[in-house]
Amino acid sequence: MYQYTDFDKNFVKLRAAQYRDQLERHLAGQLPDDEFRPLRLQNGWYVQRHAPMLRVAVPYGELSSPQVRVLAKIAREFDNVTTDEFGAQFKGRGGYGHFTTRQNIQYNWIPLARSADVMDLLASVNMHGIQTSGNCIRNITSDALAGIAPDEIVDPRPFCEILRQWSTLHPEFAFLPRKFKFAVTGAHEDRAATAWHDVGLHVVKNEAGQVGFKVFVGGGMGRTPVIGTAVREFLPWQEILNYCEAVIRVYNRYGRRDNIYKARIKILVKSEGQKYIDDVEAEYAQILANDGAKHTITQAEFERVAAFFAEPAAANNWGRVQVAAGGDSSPAPSWLADAAYQRWLKQNVRAHKNPALRAVTLSMKHFINRSAGITGEGYAPGDVLPQQLDAVADIADKFSCGEVRVMHDQNLMLPWVHAENLYGLWLAAKDAGLARTNVGLLTDMIACPGGDYCALANARSIPIAEGIMERYEDLDELHDIGDIDLHISGCINSCGHHHSGHIGILGVDKDGKEWYQVTLGGSDGSTMSGAPVAGKAVGPSFSAEEVTGVIEAVIENYREQRIPSELFIDTFKRVGMETFKAAANAARHPAKEEALVTA
Repeated sequence: MYQYTDFDKNFVKLRAAQYRDQLERHLAGQLPDDEFRPLRLQNGWYVQRHAPMLRVAVPYGELSSPQVRVLAKIAREFDNVTTDEFGAQFKGRGGYGHFTTRQNIQYNWIPLARSADVMDLLASVNMHGIQTSGNCIRNITSDALAGIAPDEIVDPRPFCEILRQWSTLHPEFAFLPRKFKFAVTGAHEDRAATAWHDVGLHVVKNEAGQVGFKVFVGGGMGRTPVIGTAVREFLPWQEILNYCEAVIRVYNRYGRRDNIYKARIKILVKSEGQKYIDDVEAEYAQILANDGAKHTITQAEFERVAAFFAEPAAANNWGRVQVAAGGDSSPAPSWLADAAYQRWLKQNVRAHKNPALRAVTLSMKHFINRSAGITGEGYAPGDVLPQQLDAVADIADKFSCGEVRVMHDQNLMLPWVHAENLYGLWLAAKDAGLARTNVGLLTDMIACPGGDYCALANARSIPIAEGIMERYEDLDELHDIGDIDLHISGCINSCGHHHSGHIGILGVDKDGKEWYQVTLGGSDGSTMSGAPVAGKAVGPSFSAEEVTGVIEAVIENYREQRIPSELFIDTFKRVGMETFKAAANAARHPAKEEALVTA
């Protein structure tokens, strides 16, 4: 993991102190809201439907156990409504965090008056919310398996860190036409959904074995889903900052500022086509001619940063605990006969580039039992309680060299688990409620918090997710259905990445009521899903009470149509939309079907 230098630490602490001064002046009436708002946003503080929301940056998804414990402290002590400050009806809400598709964590119930205290607490473990909002370069994301994947060409994390340092408070790019998102991968399989980002970077090697980048620009979801355009097949790695500077300069110069819905770079790239690419190349040539040395990455700088990302020296022996009866650390026969453990090994454990190690996924996809003294509404996929965060930190210390990673699909991953420790880890994860073996399956869904929190949302996501989870509680049935991506967004902004789901659910507003559009056949670009593509709608939207039945009808059609061992997405591609569309629409309630015919 990258270790902050004294400069880094002082920078984050000074930023927190600056925010405190801005907040105090605002609360005292000396800094009007329209002046405080951009400062608040660029430190990660939104004002949502009911209360402030904080988004904490987790660069390329890496967290240390001390950082996880601080995140637990924030959930426990700050994100917990104990008074009537947001209204009596919300008392008892909060007390948890929410992991996002961009590898950050969010909190929904922190009073603004306490926000500076939270910033100081984050700074104590080298964390912050800088540029997690606003029209600037957002958190750099990557593959959760970066540095450990067997199919990796080059570890992308040093490049992610260099990009993070370059983009943080970049003076030219603090007020872009719209927000701007990077994703970077160094593996053959794209597990970072790079094609769906403003800039997607693939580390590649050319025929001569030289390392460089294939550069994609102009991807994005929202109202106009667009797959990124390959603007460079091979760019020498040393020049990635110069080239990205050219990409964003041209966008900053010509991007729409008169229409928020047409302000993203995807609109510019789509409308200008080759002209945009030509302008970038011209700008890039000018940068190299005038001041290219300023941002050309030297070998010495790369090696300095890359040294932080070496495999931990203790990884091969970390926490090799004796967990079997009698102190014998070798697997006992009873372990091998445990069907639940074997299922967990198959679904939650991945291969590692170090043959002695494994990468283990901790599932964040479950609904917490509210009868166990927990109040408030249901919990969305990706939500985590403070006691679970504390357990994650303890598990990471014991089994994973003190490191945990946030995944694109809102789960957590332990990157440095010794194969001999898997059974002990499984027991610890079960005790923490984090060993559910639905990873990659239907209920391992991506979902935004939706209308329960977000002021932009048209409909709630949580009740839809909860209904599907309740319908598919049976693990045997889930495993029979097999790997499938289900994504839910509460509005067209697509925070739940519904466009890229094999099954996508989009909340829409019709005359003030919640309705949901269902799409099929989307892909994020992973090996399982195939080339990235946006899903297509099966027809008119469905009412909230119909959605679970519609998903059930789609799944049953797949089970009827599939051939042995065929995954949902492969059956869909082979059979086509029409049978799935017919199955979905047949699941409408009779009253609604009659209304549609009448209309």
